[in-house]
Amino acid sequence: MNLALVHGRARSGVRAPAVRVEVHLAGGLPAMSIVGLPEAAVRESKDRVRAAIQCAQFEFPARRITVNLAPADLPKDGGRFDLPIALGILAASGQIPLEPLNDYEFLGELGLTGELRAVDGVLPAALAAAEAGRRLLVPAGNGAEVALSSRVEAYTARTLLEVCALLQGRKSLPAAIAVPTRRRPGPDLCEVRGQAQARRALEVAAAGGHHLLLVGPPGCGKTLLASRLPGLLPQASEDEALEAAAIASVSGRGLDPAHWRQRRFRAPHHTASAVALIGGGAEPRPGEVSLAHEGVLFLDELPEWSRQALEVLREPLESGVVTVSRAARSAEFPARFQLVAAMNPCPCGWAGDTSGRCRCSPDAIRRYRGRISGPLMDRIDLHVHVPRLPPSQLRPDGPPGESSAAVQARVAVARTRQLERSGTPNARLGEAQMRACCRLDNGDQALLERAAESLRLSARSMHRILRVARTIADLAGSADIATAHLTEAIGYRRMGSADGL
Repeated sequence: MNLALVHGRARSGVRAPAVRVEVHLAGGLPAMSIVGLPEAAVRESKDRVRAAIQCAQFEFPARRITVNLAPADLPKDGGRFDLPIALGILAASGQIPLEPLNDYEFLGELGLTGELRAVDGVLPAALAAAEAGRRLLVPAGNGAEVALSSRVEAYTARTLLEVCALLQGRKSLPAAIAVPTRRRPGPDLCEVRGQAQARRALEVAAAGGHHLLLVGPPGCGKTLLASRLPGLLPQASEDEALEAAAIASVSGRGLDPAHWRQRRFRAPHHTASAVALIGGGAEPRPGEVSLAHEGVLFLDELPEWSRQALEVLREPLESGVVTVSRAARSAEFPARFQLVAAMNPCPCGWAGDTSGRCRCSPDAIRRYRGRISGPLMDRIDLHVHVPRLPPSQLRPDGPPGESSAAVQARVAVARTRQLERSGTPNARLGEAQMRACCRLDNGDQALLERAAESLRLSARSMHRILRVARTIADLAGSADIATAHLTEAIGYRRMGSADGL
């Protein structure tokens, strides 16, 4: 037999499309060519494969070898195709059997000695292999990552020789084993002194998945509060955690299998570019909004960010998806995150403070706040003022606040109500779901309309008020939205009105 077929997986965003590695041996002068849109790292694999086969004491065929990576219009990159190419050459030359190759998919980069080296983006390949009904064989360095999914039957190997022994029926390989999951201890809400309104806003944001803006003078605790939000969120489901872990797997920054269930907290510096936030590059990689998927994205000093960087947040805030398009290819990345932003009320930071130390002119304050566009502010559900606390409330021997665990218990109950009712957190309710879940009586509807007129709110802001009111009602255990719930939700929009921030 001069033809062999081996199954592998490419990488395209967080997807892992199937690739058929076809190897054909023909007469003629010894040569090896790889076709099917390979990039430089794939074209160089012929030298690695030749050395690995020879070091494993197999014969490298002195024939004309053609390797086709199908489909031909899908770009192939990285060293992940080294192992399937080597196995295809050995099978086509009759040195290993063909039949067992149909049951497996193979990923792995080969060293010159035949050692298998880990590659990135293995978790999406594992999920795709499970859907295709095939077993997956990966380098030992990727074993803990592929074992995160209980759906895939995965095995690990250290060398090309071990893989060949498995296919020849002479040896069995160990199954991929997940490392014990650990929870990294995070900052606790009990460490925050005072700030009752901001703590309440954090609880509402965590319960409904709402975006949050914290406004206050320097040193009042905005960053301290934002860092506590991940500890208030309900535990991620397996599907949510796997999706977030798959993004980390393809990001090139590595994935820690021991903490894959933990919500992520991303806090990029305000000098980051739009590409750093949204993702990009010649080979599209996820940006900060995708790395914060199912977690928290914290943007400090919001007016100091470039206007271009902030405006790219509009689409993912609404849709939860980012599409990165480049000349050669495009990729789609999930980006369902909770935005927490923080800013000072004016350039010097002390506008409205009781000390009266602010010397900024009204025009300077207006220009400073105008750096944030109205459409972006519209998409942030909760706007909260964080005041400077008097020194007497910051005493280290003062009574501690409520712990994150206690707040998280209430948040989990409220989130469960939402999922049972509509299958989604309140912040993601669609129009039809909102009409069914956020009904108001005539008096409350008139109150909402008066507030919209007085604060000059947009239709989007009104809808977000309703979603926040629904979350407040869920925290209170109420089946209907009461006047108190609606009034509190309106209070969180006053700073985002045309007359406010």
